[in-house]
Amino acid sequence: MKTFFSTLLILAIAHLSSFANTPTVNWTEDFEIGNPQIASVNALAFGPEGILFIGDSRQAAIIAIDTKDHSDAPAPESIDLKKIDQQIAALVGTTADDITIQDIAVNPISKKIYIAVHRQDGQPILVTTDGMKFDHFPLESVSFSKTILQKAVGPDAKDQRGRSLRQWSISDLAFQSDRVMVSGLANEEFSSAFHAIPFPFKDKQQVATLEIYHASHGRYETYAPIKTFMPYQIDGKDYLIASYTCTPLVLFPMDEVQPGKHIKGKTVAELGNRNTPLDIISYEKDGKSFLLLANTSRALMRIDPEKISQFEDYLTEPVPDDEGTAGVHFIALPYVNIQQLDKLSDSQVLVLQRMSNGDLDLHTLDTRRL
Repeated sequence: MKTFFSTLLILAIAHLSSFANTPTVNWTEDFEIGNPQIASVNALAFGPEGILFIGDSRQAAIIAIDTKDHSDAPAPESIDLKKIDQQIAALVGTTADDITIQDIAVNPISKKIYIAVHRQDGQPILVTTDGMKFDHFPLESVSFSKTILQKAVGPDAKDQRGRSLRQWSISDLAFQSDRVMVSGLANEEFSSAFHAIPFPFKDKQQVATLEIYHASHGRYETYAPIKTFMPYQIDGKDYLIASYTCTPLVLFPMDEVQPGKHIKGKTVAELGNRNTPLDIISYEKDGKSFLLLANTSRALMRIDPEKISQFEDYLTEPVPDDEGTAGVHFIALPYVNIQQLDKLSDSQVLVLQRMSNGDLDLHTLDTRRL
């Protein structure tokens, strides 16, 4: 998913150049060798020196794993892996209908791709690929560090339809500078939450609750989790750009993310109802930065961050159903059914896409065409 912290000129903090800015930090000082007892792999994000962060919603835990995968390598010219669900299923000895791909993340150093997989019985699996073949990454004996989210939604919590809310204890995560940033649900009165956890992990966590105006619903909401987010800098100020189901795009100033604080986001766009955002990244084209947003029911969207910077009238009124969208302009690109995104290189975006023939393929898109 997200492996970088972007500015309007795309300052990618997860790339090696940014990690080199803090050479004195011993990122693995508190790591231990053993089995981290991972119960689920819901979200992935890379940090410094090939450290992979795994979001485990069942335990409401973040696990940092030293992958030992920190040798520089160029990105492949392109990737085009067909029917990857079938290939991964064959690797682990099952069938494609027995697995679900939860997330993908590109190691910004080695360019190796890490894929989070669940079997139907709940077994979590981590798979890697160099763009040619797949390998199983064992999780039973690794160098790791682990922290439990404070105030996460409980394992027995259910929504109004009786569905478990525990899976939303972690909805997305990213690494910025020296913090693991996590969105999800908390066991608070205002349940939509955002965690900023210092890394290497200590006992300290910053947990804030969130509130947004949801234009397609015509009301303020505090209970829906962010579905995907990324840290981003606009006009020299750090923000969280987040999107929710049905599909508001919201800004949260990072300097307001303080322990115990309730933050009201600024809704800058309504991108269409009856849709769930799946992933958001940034990329550069012709010297300009853009955002890409993948969705369940709508095409891949391109958003110009300069338009966000120039947008002053935050949405505070309902959007009529017959209009559907409002606020910052976006462009619907000719790509549908994209389930995951990550940046592979300056010229390539990696996508997991359900093709028109039903196949699930992992391939690259040239940024010049986006």
